[in-house]
Amino acid sequence: MRWLIFLFAITSALPTKAAIKLPRLVSDGAILQRDTELKFWGWGEPGEKVDLTFQNKKYSATTKSTGTWTIKLPAQAAGGPHTLLFTGKNQVAVNDVLFGDVWVCSGQSNMELTMERVKEKYSDVIKTAAYPHIRQFLVADKYDFKKQHTDLDAGSWVSASPESIYNFSAVAYFFALDLYKQYQVPIGLINAALGGSPIEAWLSEDALIQFPNAYQELQRFKNDDLIKEIETTDRNRATKWYSDLNRQDVGLKKWHQPDLQDLDWSNMNLPGYWADGALGNVNGAVWFRKKISIPTAWVGKAGNLWLGRIIDADSAFVNGKFVGSTGYQYPPRRYSFGTDVLRAGENVIAVRVINNSGRGGFVPDKPYFLSVGADTLHLSGEWKYKLGATMQPLQGEPPVRWKPAGLYNHMIAPLLNYKIKGVLWYQGESNTRNAAEYEKLLPSLIRNWRTNWKQGDFPFLIVQLTNFMEAKAQPAESDWARLRQSQLNTLAIKNTGLVVTIDIGEWNDIHPLNKADVGKRLALAARKVAYHESDMIHSGPIYKSYKVSGNKIIIEFSSMGSKLIAKGNDLRYFAIAGANKKFVWANARIEGNTVVVWSDAVEKPVTVRYAWADNPEGANLYNSEGLPASPFSTEYSRSVK
Repeated sequence: MRWLIFLFAITSALPTKAAIKLPRLVSDGAILQRDTELKFWGWGEPGEKVDLTFQNKKYSATTKSTGTWTIKLPAQAAGGPHTLLFTGKNQVAVNDVLFGDVWVCSGQSNMELTMERVKEKYSDVIKTAAYPHIRQFLVADKYDFKKQHTDLDAGSWVSASPESIYNFSAVAYFFALDLYKQYQVPIGLINAALGGSPIEAWLSEDALIQFPNAYQELQRFKNDDLIKEIETTDRNRATKWYSDLNRQDVGLKKWHQPDLQDLDWSNMNLPGYWADGALGNVNGAVWFRKKISIPTAWVGKAGNLWLGRIIDADSAFVNGKFVGSTGYQYPPRRYSFGTDVLRAGENVIAVRVINNSGRGGFVPDKPYFLSVGADTLHLSGEWKYKLGATMQPLQGEPPVRWKPAGLYNHMIAPLLNYKIKGVLWYQGESNTRNAAEYEKLLPSLIRNWRTNWKQGDFPFLIVQLTNFMEAKAQPAESDWARLRQSQLNTLAIKNTGLVVTIDIGEWNDIHPLNKADVGKRLALAARKVAYHESDMIHSGPIYKSYKVSGNKIIIEFSSMGSKLIAKGNDLRYFAIAGANKKFVWANARIEGNTVVVWSDAVEKPVTVRYAWADNPEGANLYNSEGLPASPFSTEYSRSVK
């Protein structure tokens, strides 16, 4: 009996019949790039014959000694659905395959931001999102510093529907929707983006060699023990900070109760930051309370509490009942509650705000209200507040997942065999501190991806940073403006496009809600750069050159459209400087296809800037097609098309 058991153990440990395996991208519902030869790839037993049957034709390959195989399929016209049948020692059928145009959508949070985040703004769009030929593949957020991956860990192709659309990238969906309506071909979106990520995380190791600091940091993070130490230390530090806060917060167990006596609490007008008032710039937990009167007709009905944006975290209560919490500053606070919460007459809203660093508070110019159905009660104005606990700022390193090459290795490398139409790139906010170096980083990324995709100079469309932060009264230096200039200069690279967004941002939100116009402008750029519509006006005015004439600077532009216009009244946001580089606001007027700029304060001008600010509020140079001019400084401009 023992020898039978031993024999069974031996035979069960022997290799089983090999099974060919496909990458996750080549799966049910896939959209494949039309009008180009395709390469399918996968894994199997060395020497195993693999066949692809498509439209009654067979294409074959033999698995290499490395266990990999590739099969080429001739170019196919747009359309479908089709089935791909792969046969080795097993069979794998890939169903509902369409041929169309595939776009990689990458960058950081403004590309990642989903339709769910903008669902109130685009509720009608969501209701009508029944487009089975627009599909997204969401790449899992993963990193690896040691090796380039050959496949993705998770993901599937999902068609746009009112139910699924919430998980689509908002920018990418609006882009795809415009292209689909224009060309009636399937549009595939490979969503490979991660919030907060710097551009260095998306470059391969060999591309980072020319950036020594990033390259050395990558080598450092190949140490698993170091990663574990950093993550453990940061986790323990945060756990202790919040544990100490909760232990010290004197209001934690009672200050949310509606019957609390708060006569000794101080008053503060909200929205606003407590650093601007008597409380000062403290970190920790601050409690806020507001009494409101509710009409009898609202009682017994469900409602919503909107608390704009809060820095950093909050927990909200209505009449002592918990209605919602958000753990970091960026998402909008939209809390729903049931029919048992409101009561006739006086009601109490209580909010615990945790601020772990910087200026805490309620972000101005955001919606703050309580609603039942179509009825709304606004909550701006006087609130009661009291400090629950004071803490030292919470310190910590940037997340490990943002380190150089990690996202390229795990999120981009597995895509490289998949033929694409082009790339949408919305990134830069995390690189504003090294805005000048971005002028080298972004072209390096474009070359890096084009080289490794082996598809030549495919279209690469860039979303320029939007307007953000408070507007300044006087000309000033700006890291955001400098990075926009770096993005603008990238137009010198073949088959690139730039989408200007300085008129559709929000001063108080790094994630502006207007994603429709971003997507539409990207689609305009694609129609010109990728689809070669020769008569397409795809861009606003782009700085071309300038000359000095006396005390004036005369600026020429490309992409003028029908003509240059000043939206509103006179041209604004031009600044001029002499050799001392002290910029002052300047007069500006349109003369034919040029803009003439001057200032009585500068007799011998040498350089000029337009919309050079974090938030160039009021910049109003457009073309007559309604597209805004890109910000620029002649001091940093390069030759662009």
